[in-house]
Amino acid sequence: MSIATGPETPAAAAEDVRKAERTDRIVGTIQRQGALAVLIVVVLISMIAFPNFRSFDNTATILVAAAPPMLIALGMTFVILTGGIDLSVGSLYVLGGVLAAWASQYGFVAAFAAPLLVCGLIGVANGLLIAYTRMAPFIVTLAALLGARGLMRAISDEGSETYLVKNDAFRQLGNGSLLGIGYQVWLVAVLVLLGMVLLARTRFGHSVYAVGGSEDAAALMGVPVRRIKVWVYVMSGLLAGLAGAINAAKLGSGVTVLGTGMELDAIAAVVIGGTLLTGGAGTIAGTVAGVLLLGVIQNLINQVGNVNSNWQQVISGAFLALVVVAQTYLVKLRRVSQ
Repeated sequence: MSIATGPETPAAAAEDVRKAERTDRIVGTIQRQGALAVLIVVVLISMIAFPNFRSFDNTATILVAAAPPMLIALGMTFVILTGGIDLSVGSLYVLGGVLAAWASQYGFVAAFAAPLLVCGLIGVANGLLIAYTRMAPFIVTLAALLGARGLMRAISDEGSETYLVKNDAFRQLGNGSLLGIGYQVWLVAVLVLLGMVLLARTRFGHSVYAVGGSEDAAALMGVPVRRIKVWVYVMSGLLAGLAGAINAAKLGSGVTVLGTGMELDAIAAVVIGGTLLTGGAGTIAGTVAGVLLLGVIQNLINQVGNVNSNWQQVISGAFLALVVVAQTYLVKLRRVSQ
C-alpha cells in the first residue's frame, strides 16, 4: 500500500486553485478597468499642472468634443466584440454630416432621417456580405469606406459645395445646453447607457460575446450567428451616421473634409478600453474611458499651446501599442492560471 506524499495534497491543490482564481480575477480587472485607472491618473495630474483644466467650461468642452467619437466607438465596440472590424465609419461620419445638412432644409426629422437611412443601409450591406458570404470584414468595410466617401463627394459636387444647416431646431441641438452641458452630450450619454444595458442585460448582448468567443460554439448553442453579425454592422453604420449629423448641427454645415482617420481613432479607443481585437471580451464602460482618455490627451496638448496637435496621434499610437502588448500578456497569463 502506497502513501501519497509530496506537495500535491488536497489542501495544496485547493490552495493552487484559489491562487489561480485570484490571479484570474486580478488580471480580468486590470484588462477591464486599466483605461479608467489611467484616465483618473491623467486627470488628477492635469488638474494639478493646469489650473484651467479643472474649470467647468473646460470639462464641458472635452465632453462636447468627445460626443461624436463616442458614438462611433460605441458601434465599433459591438463590431469588435464579435471579432470583426469596421473601417467605413470615418466615411459614414462625414457622409452623415453632409446628408444631415442637406436634408435640414426639409425639417428637423429629415435632418436625422437622411443620414440614418443611408448609413444604416450601408451597414446592412456590410453585415450581409460579411455574414452570408464570409468575406473578410477588413475588405468589405474598406470597400464601404471608399463607396461612402465617393457618395459624399458626388452629393457635394466633388467637395466643392458645403451645405448649410437651415433648420434652427436642428442647429440648436448642436449648440444648445442643459445645465451647462451640450444637448448632444446628453443624447450620447443616453445612447451609451442603452448600449450598456443591451450588451450586459439582454440575450442579444450575450450572443455578441458568444459570437466573438467562438462562432462554432455559439452556433451549437443556438445563437443566430449571421443575424448577430448583420445587426452589429447596422448599429455601427447608424451610430456613425448619427455622429456625423450631430457634428453638422454643431458646425452649422456639412463639412466635407472631416472623417479621415476616425475609424482608427475609434478602434484605438475601443482597444485601449480593454476590448480584445480577437473579440469575446470587453465592455462599453472601458470604451467610454478610452474615448475620454484620448480626448483629455488632446485637451492637454491644447492647454500646453506650443505643442503640435499631431502629437496626439503619436501618443494615441503609443497607448494603443502598449495596450495591445499588455492585452496579449494578460490573455496568456489568464490561460496559464486556468
